[in-house]
Amino acid sequence: MPEPRIVSLIASATEIVCALGFEDCMVGRSHECDFPPSVEKLPVCSSSEVDVDGSSRAIDDQVRAITANALSVYRVDAGLLDELGPTVIVTQTQCEVCAVSLKDVEQAVCELVASEPRIVSLAPMDLGDVFDDIRAVAGALGRQERAERLNAGLTARLDAIRERSSGLGERPMIACIEWIDPLMHAENWIPELVEIAGGKVMLGEAGRHSGYFEFKQMREADPDVIAVMPCGFDIPRTAAEMPPLAAQPGWSELCAVRSGRVFLTDGNQFFNRPGPRVVESAEILAELLHPEAFDFGHRGSGWTEWVG
Repeated sequence: MPEPRIVSLIASATEIVCALGFEDCMVGRSHECDFPPSVEKLPVCSSSEVDVDGSSRAIDDQVRAITANALSVYRVDAGLLDELGPTVIVTQTQCEVCAVSLKDVEQAVCELVASEPRIVSLAPMDLGDVFDDIRAVAGALGRQERAERLNAGLTARLDAIRERSSGLGERPMIACIEWIDPLMHAENWIPELVEIAGGKVMLGEAGRHSGYFEFKQMREADPDVIAVMPCGFDIPRTAAEMPPLAAQPGWSELCAVRSGRVFLTDGNQFFNRPGPRVVESAEILAELLHPEAFDFGHRGSGWTEWVG
């Protein structure tokens, strides 16, 4: 059986492909695929219609305007795809804002790609879906046993965190903020990771798209911990976007602010990627919720304290 030629158009799928041992079979990636760092040498097959250098509010306004007109926030380079001749293309249908959608890929493939690749579309809504997506990718590549081996290792690590956190008693309430302006709370797989790490979410349910909320809801809930994890932002960019949140009336009176438990995380590399590093995301949450019991070494790279 010939080796597959893989193009991944979503960062989390690239991590799945590599964790399954197929990095050498990758021939192309999306503009957002950057882990493991070695994939950055691959040709880039997509680009964004959004000016990501704008403020949080400006980015949100752009995305709303584009999607309101039934347009895509991404472009796929059909010509480059045809040159690369992939046999498998991995994309997603979970969120048209987060990565290149199935619709965009199908359009590009129908237009030009002569290799007639198999399209694998992932749709992770909760933690179980992440493991199912790993199986789907491995199945498309003909190595299902690799998925079972990978999933078993990831599950064992998550179970170890859950077992330790369950014996700690206290379950602090945490606000997981996926977007700063306007405010959005993280849902999908995040509530499950919070539970594993020994906390409870201020807002949100597993298996649902992240939703908007009003700051008054945070004032009323008064969480013990605030973790800011904007989609697509690293820690320095998140820090730069904090002023609108810190300027909200009543911010300084929040329990988490007064106790110094407001944390900036690398949402781009961890929480917003439904792939193998959901385990590292759970580890980060455990460090934030129970610093006396957990230290996986993510401080400084995965998270840092907010200094107002």
